Amino acid sequence: MEKFKALLDLHIKHRSSLGYGLISLLTVGGERLFSAVVFQCPCTAAWNLPYGLVFLLVPALVLFLLGYLLSARTWRLLTGCCASSTRAKCTSGRDGAMVFLQLSASAAIAPLTWVAVALLGGSFFECAASGSKILAQLLCHNVSSQCLDQLPLVPCSQAKESSVQDLLKVLKAQSQVLGWILIAVVIIVFLLLTAVSRCLSPVSFLQLKFWKIYLEQEQQILKSQATEHATALAKENVTCFFESSHAKEYNTPSIKEWQQISSLYTFNPKDQYYSMLHKYVNRKEESHSIRSCEGDVVVPVLGFVDSPGISTTNEL
Repeated sequence: MEKFKALLDLHIKHRSSLGYGLISLLTVGGERLFSAVVFQCPCTAAWNLPYGLVFLLVPALVLFLLGYLLSARTWRLLTGCCASSTRAKCTSGRDGAMVFLQLSASAAIAPLTWVAVALLGGSFFECAASGSKILAQLLCHNVSSQCLDQLPLVPCSQAKESSVQDLLKVLKAQSQVLGWILIAVVIIVFLLLTAVSRCLSPVSFLQLKFWKIYLEQEQQILKSQATEHATALAKENVTCFFESSHAKEYNTPSIKEWQQISSLYTFNPKDQYYSMLHKYVNRKEESHSIRSCEGDVVVPVLGFVDSPGISTTNEL
């Protein structure tokens, strides 16, 4: 039991890192499966380029869109924004653009992993490059008079001339070099963005750690009390329905109150709140809106505040 508790604590503390690691691992496994089982280069001049590019880029696009779909911040940003009653209360354009950039950076992890692993494998690039007329002219320069015609057959090892078939090694080398360049660029950009966001952090390192602990506890308590309240309310309504009686009053938050604590978090150096719920319960006036106050800014390093969500046994 103690070992299970320790494992659970490790998962909670490093949930974000483990999540990214699992996504990357599944992406690598999916690429290897596609490359070995599904992918079959047609080895024709007309189809090599589109077929190779489809396998290289379309799964990356799907993974990129799934990154948006599975992010709690995406739905926190969009939910209710098209309703006429709440449209004016949505996140401002500047703040929305900042959040969109952060979402895009997180969503790009899986597709970049797919492209990098695919380039290191080489199969997709070899097929696509062998069907490109521009690359064919560069590769076939001073090789053979039949090179341009036989190059599309190289991925299937069907080229008649050995000098042309040897170009497969060149294509594989080019693919792997591009893969390593992509990995290096992604790591450098990620390191720079992380360093800049941490340097611009309005709070210290230890306060960030405390902040994350607070959010974990707040979400656990919110989920627990929301479950209890919803269960009691449902039980009361069902009982009154069958007994034809009047339900007693339950103090459930109003639409406006739910909207305020569901909006994206903005930081204000004058009043440091750890979540929109924290900000709401400490508002100065009952009618005071907490959505946008003077001095509120979206801080990239505090993006984790909007990430947690109330999960149930049946995930939304």
